[in-house]
Amino acid sequence: MAKAIHMMIRVLDEARSVDFYEKGFGLKIADRLDFENFTLVYLRNPENDFEVELTVNKGETEPYDLGNGYGHIAFAVDNLEAEHERFKELGFEPRDIVEFAPDGEVIAKFFFVQDPDGYKIELLQRAGRYQ
Repeated sequence: MAKAIHMMIRVLDEARSVDFYEKGFGLKIADRLDFENFTLVYLRNPENDFEVELTVNKGETEPYDLGNGYGHIAFAVDNLEAEHERFKELGFEPRDIVEFAPDGEVIAKFFFVQDPDGYKIELLQRAGRYQ
């Protein structure tokens, strides 16, 4: 079975967003991954291991257009290749499997699929921080 693990939103001001989610929902920083062009901040609370992923794109100064802003829900699976094949067999047209390895070390292996309304859903191989 698939397990929901996080949802992602883009934010302009990391501190302001972290403060909001901490005060509003009791979410605290569980992990922070800083890269050259963006930072990922994972928030969660003791109630659940489902996380809110804040993506801070460096250099952005204008608010995002929420009408076409990028976001997704993610599910961790035990066998990514088998799920990719199953989605193809269902006619869901998944994108190709991708390995994300910014410094040569694979951080994540995943693919995206879109629901009937065009919302993107990420499926990740269960590994590392993606359990």
